[in-house]
Order: sequence, then C-alpha cells, then structure tokens
Amino acid sequence: MPRYYTLGKIPKKRHTTFRKPDGTLYQEELFSTVGFAGMSSLIYHLYPPTVVSKIKKVKDLTPKIAIEKHMKAISFKGFSIAQEEDYLDSRKTLFVNGDLHIGLARPKSFSKDYFYRNSDADEMLFIHEGSGTLKTMYGNIDFKYGDYLIIPRGTTYQIDFNNEDNRLLYIESFSPIMTPSRYRNNFGQFLEHSPFCERDFRLPTNLTTHDEKGKFKVLSKKQGVLYEYTHENHPFDVIGWDGFHYPYAFSIHDFEPITGRIHMPPPIHQQWEANGFVVCSFVPRLYDYHPEAIPAPYHHSNIDSDELLYYVDGDFMSRNNIEKGQITLHTGGIPHGPHPGAIERSIGKKETGELAVMIDPFSPVMITEEALKLEVDDYYKSWLTE
Repeated sequence: MPRYYTLGKIPKKRHTTFRKPDGTLYQEELFSTVGFAGMSSLIYHLYPPTVVSKIKKVKDLTPKIAIEKHMKAISFKGFSIAQEEDYLDSRKTLFVNGDLHIGLARPKSFSKDYFYRNSDADEMLFIHEGSGTLKTMYGNIDFKYGDYLIIPRGTTYQIDFNNEDNRLLYIESFSPIMTPSRYRNNFGQFLEHSPFCERDFRLPTNLTTHDEKGKFKVLSKKQGVLYEYTHENHPFDVIGWDGFHYPYAFSIHDFEPITGRIHMPPPIHQQWEANGFVVCSFVPRLYDYHPEAIPAPYHHSNIDSDELLYYVDGDFMSRNNIEKGQITLHTGGIPHGPHPGAIERSIGKKETGELAVMIDPFSPVMITEEALKLEVDDYYKSWLTE
C-alpha cells in the first residue's frame, strides 16, 4: 500500500481537455508529495480549488512540553481523558519528537461547521471506541472499533460519528506512513509471508460530487498553527481522480500473527513504518509451541528507541493491573520486561487474546502537560516484589 486506484470520471489522458456537459473545463489538480518524486494523485474538480476569499490565523496548536528529558518507565491512564464536544478540541497530544506526535481524542462529534486539513503530517487514527464514516474529496470510508485510518497529509476531511462515545489514538507523522518494505516485492505487491495483503485494505468508495458555492470553512494546520481558510467552492467538488495518494482503512482484526516454536521478537508484529518510528499490532494468537517455551517476552533494553504500548483489549500477559486505554512508556537506555509473576504464569499457556498498538520512536519523545494529567503514580516501581 498504497497502490494505483481510481474513482469517478477521469479523462483518457492526463493533462488534456476534460469538459463538463456545458462545454467548460473540469479543473485538474496534481496532489503531489516529496516535490514531484513522491506519491501523487490527479484530481478533477468542478471549480478551481484555489478560490479563497479569506485567511486568518486561529491559534497555535504547539504542544506544551512538561518533561523534555527523562529516563524512567512511565504509564498513563488514557481512559481518564476528558470528553470534548468537538473533534479538534478533543485532540490531546501527549508525546512529541521531531518525527511524530502521539495523542488521544475523545470527541462527541465532528462539527459540520468546518472541514479539517493537516498540512504538516500524515495522520493515523486508531478507533478504540466508536464508529462512523470518514468523508474526503476522494470518497468515503466507513470505520468501526479496531480500524486504523491512514489519512495522508493535505487531505481535507470530515468525520460523521454514529454516536457520542468515541475514543481514538492518533499519530501525526511528519513523513509518509507506509507498510514495511520487507513485506513487498519490487512491484509493490505484498509477499506471501506478509501478515496482511491487498484484500485487507479498505479504499474510498461512494464518491459524491458537491456542486455547491458559498462560504466553506477549512481549518488547516501548518507548522503547528491552525488557520481558517474560507473557500468559495465546496471542498468535495471532485468528479473523479486517480493515483496513489488517498486515505484508506485497515482493521487490526485482519492482521495475521506470525508465531514460532520459541518467543518471537517484536518486529513480527510490525504494521506500519515511517521515518523515525514503527507501529506494531499485537493481536490474539497462539503462543510458542516448543515444549519448554516461555511465552512471556524476555527482559530487554531499548537502547536506541523508546517503546510506547497502548492497551486496547484482552489480558496482556506480561503486565499486571493494566487497564483498557492505558499507555506504558519504556524509555530507551534502560531495561524492561515482564512484571513479577508474568513469566511463571505464561508457561504452559496455549494462546492469548491481547489487543494492543505499539509505537517505537527511534528518537526520545518529550512528554506534554496533557500527558501528565493522566500519569500513573510510581509506575517505575511496579517491578518491586515487596
């Protein structure tokens, strides 16, 4: 992923005349990344996408850093985050470095008064609770519990939530979010040993062309600042498009775990990669089947990366007293491993029902003021036996 995809009406050849029924031209837009060297799509609008009548700065969204440097294991109760009425207000960034921002959101709704566009970063939204429809100029994607939504930078979108009980884990990546290259051949096709394949990805459907003029507010984030653009044409006035740049969905429940006779290392769980970090999906699976195997992970030191684990569901056998939505941060440079008793409990077990998302940044993350509101006291002492 991504792979070539097209939706709606497009001309036979790119950069050629493509006329409406009244004889006027559709407006072609090249949506490109990494200059002209990255993934791109050609989009055909009813009207020029450049017609903007007003721009104003709304606010600076730069996260407030509470701890810049640290070296201890820390944990946070993600389900303690307060619910907010609107989607953007609900987004609370917890951890940051130069490659990514990580946060949680608990919105009741996405206001119909605006559209949103992140011009800084690709977004990964993991749906822990809730369901709905992601709406973009590329078409719509229905989502539910366990879905990852990958929204490339610059994509204008809205979200229709089906109810008010929504919890999201999100990543803002300052480089493209991709599937691991080792899972793909030279043609981009997933190989047989990949834990997922093309059939598992859900691409946009139901392209709806909005032929509307008016005052359409698009809130655009750039360099950490939110701007309000007033467009004279509806942002979703697209008649058709083709290319490689578009949003898509993948369910964590469709990740096929890789198992072995003895404990396998974390890279077997890898789902996504970008410059400076990887994301892994821990899913229900059979345990190791060597007759003397220890299913619990061995103690290890993250010398060159931090490790953030977001607990989704099930019994995570290596940790004691872990709740849904809890986050653990094991910082690079110090060892961590199973809680007391976890190794012994794991011996002889045949399977696990755990569900979790792991994020490994290769540069240390800083901790924000919002994160400290959720901190678990003295988590680093949880390995003490007295």
